[in-house]
Amino acid sequence: MNIIYKYKFAILPLVFLSLQSCFVAKDYEQPEIVNEENFRTDNIPQDSLTMADVSWRDMFTDPVLQDYIEEGLQNNIDIRVALQQIVSAEAYLKQGKAGYFPSVTINPTYTHQELSSNSQFGNFFSSLNQYELSADLSWEADIWGKIRSQKRAYEASYLQSVAAHQAVKTTLIANIASTYYQLLSLDEQRRITEQTIETRKKSLETNKALKEAGNITEVGVKQTEAQLYTAQAILIDTNNQIRLLENTMSILLGKEPEDINRTSLAQQNIDTELKTGVPAQLLRNRPDVIQAEYGLVNAFEMTNVARANFYPSLTLTATGGLQSLDLGELLDTNSLFATIIGGITQPIFQRRQIKTQYEASQAQQEQARLQFRQAFLTATKEVADALYNYEAATDKIEVKQKEFDAYDIATDYSQELLNNGLANYLEVLTARQNALNSQLDLITAKYNQLNSIVNLYQAVGGGWK
Repeated sequence: MNIIYKYKFAILPLVFLSLQSCFVAKDYEQPEIVNEENFRTDNIPQDSLTMADVSWRDMFTDPVLQDYIEEGLQNNIDIRVALQQIVSAEAYLKQGKAGYFPSVTINPTYTHQELSSNSQFGNFFSSLNQYELSADLSWEADIWGKIRSQKRAYEASYLQSVAAHQAVKTTLIANIASTYYQLLSLDEQRRITEQTIETRKKSLETNKALKEAGNITEVGVKQTEAQLYTAQAILIDTNNQIRLLENTMSILLGKEPEDINRTSLAQQNIDTELKTGVPAQLLRNRPDVIQAEYGLVNAFEMTNVARANFYPSLTLTATGGLQSLDLGELLDTNSLFATIIGGITQPIFQRRQIKTQYEASQAQQEQARLQFRQAFLTATKEVADALYNYEAATDKIEVKQKEFDAYDIATDYSQELLNNGLANYLEVLTARQNALNSQLDLITAKYNQLNSIVNLYQAVGGGWK
């Protein structure tokens, strides 16, 4: 019999360790979501280098733009909100790290009791006063890794808030740069429109003189006058767009709407080589992708916590302190008392709460995995879109420049022929309008080229480093 009991006590620890190895919290592994072959970047080289490693100060060399980005990073409301989210998550992280420690409470109490004369002690005491100063301690052993998983979940939540701040920072830098370049393009369009208005005023005077000479009719004069009004209307719209965009820029900078100082479109030149890196780099450079993965880690660890709730919990509680009927004797050594209780609690019937929590955590984990996958797919799309937009804008600049040169020459020739009575005024009007539209389109194409570089920089995860 003694041998049998010895074997039983030897087997029990092995059984416990076996159960623990089966049900202990699992370790997170990153899911396979990268498909190198389907990453469409066409002619852009892919290597270990990426634009994401370039500082925004080196990417955007305009000193005025650099000052605005610096100001936005300091004062933008979204940035400041994201920082407070980090502070909040850090507080929970500290709570998670303290999960391994016991909880201790101090309880000073005073009890006054009036006794019945017919009670057990009523014949001896009419009333009782009891003074107590005690402390309670409670500690749970992390057998199944529940506390560890909670700590890791809080860590993931904290890192998720950091990544969210980085994502806001990246988006803010891109929005400021894009808005700044758009203002420069509108400035250039306004300059061209103002020149056109002055030119058409002179043409109107010339056509009036030609009418007096009998070379053209009143219809030609009115058509020229109408084109002048068209240009003036374009100028009104452009000025309004500039004011609205300046208001938008001011909000990005975290201040009330005001005038935005700036340089010119001709001074802008981004020399950074366009390199997207390899697809896997998006997982560590894109803040929103990083944020989505930490959301998955958090959901994974909370599933571990929910699974551990099915199994027994080992707790140790202790109470100790001083207790006396006389306040003057409370600090006497005879007033000391202590209680220590160790126990195992196994949930049996909890009205399906534990199972519901586990099933819900599994669904939330799958949801987080899909969101992580979606974030990566969105990142690859944005990289491809930015590259295609850059290539299209670059090709369009070349075509639009040739188109404008042709219309500009046609305008000069048709005006000269009209002055000599060899052309119809409609040819001149058409050539002028086409030249103006082509020049405005050329400016828009130059802005689109700059903006596509900004979008590509954001898409590969640049700006937050």
